[in-house]
Amino acid sequence: MILYENITEEAFGLAIKKAVQKLAELKAEEICNKTGGEKISEDMIRIKYLNMPYLVELKSGKILDSENKEGLPLRDKIILLHYLTDAKGSPITGKLISYAQIEGGKFYFPVFHKRTVEPMIRFFAKDPEKLLKVSEVIGAKRERYGDLSISLSPLPFVKIYFIFWRGDEDIPPNGNILFDKNITDLLCAEDIAVLTEIVTWRIIKAAGTE
Repeated sequence: MILYENITEEAFGLAIKKAVQKLAELKAEEICNKTGGEKISEDMIRIKYLNMPYLVELKSGKILDSENKEGLPLRDKIILLHYLTDAKGSPITGKLISYAQIEGGKFYFPVFHKRTVEPMIRFFAKDPEKLLKVSEVIGAKRERYGDLSISLSPLPFVKIYFIFWRGDEDIPPNGNILFDKNITDLLCAEDIAVLTEIVTWRIIKAAGTE
C-alpha cells in the first residue's frame, strides 16, 4: 500500500483517468442506488461529500461544487470517484470494526494510527468536551461509546466513529477511530485511511476555531 502524497502527479492523473473511464460505463440510477446519490439526469448526479453537495458529470468525471467550480483537491476527487464506481450499496449495519480489521488494513495500521488517532488524542487531551461541542459545527452526531464520542458520514453510506476516554491520574487520555462494518463494501483500505485523515483534521480545525 502506498500513501497518496508519495504518488507522482502523473500517477494521480492516471488514477483519475481510470476512475472516470469506469464511471462513464455506469448508469446514473445504478450509481445512486449503490452510493446514496441523487440522479439529476442520465449524465449527472448529486452527492454529498464532507457535508457539502457536489454535482458529478458521469461522462467527463467533472465534479462541481455549489458555485459550479471544480474545487476538490486531487486526493478528495479520487476518493469520491472511487466511492461512486466501487461502492456496493451496503447499508449501515450498526456493527463497528477497527481499521486493522479491514482487508489490507492490518499492514497499514501503524501509519493509520499515527496520522489519525494520535492527532485526535493530542488535540483533545486537555479539553475532551471540545469533541462534543464541535459536533454541531461539522454535522456530526453524538454517540454512546467511550467517555464521549461522535460519528460522521463524509459520504452517504460511510460512517466513522471518533471515540475518546478522558483518562485520570493513573491512565492518560486515549481514543480510537472505528467504522461501520459496511465500510469494507464501499472503499479500499487506502482510500479509507486517507478519508479518515481528512475528516480527523477537519474536526481538529473546526474545534480549534471554537
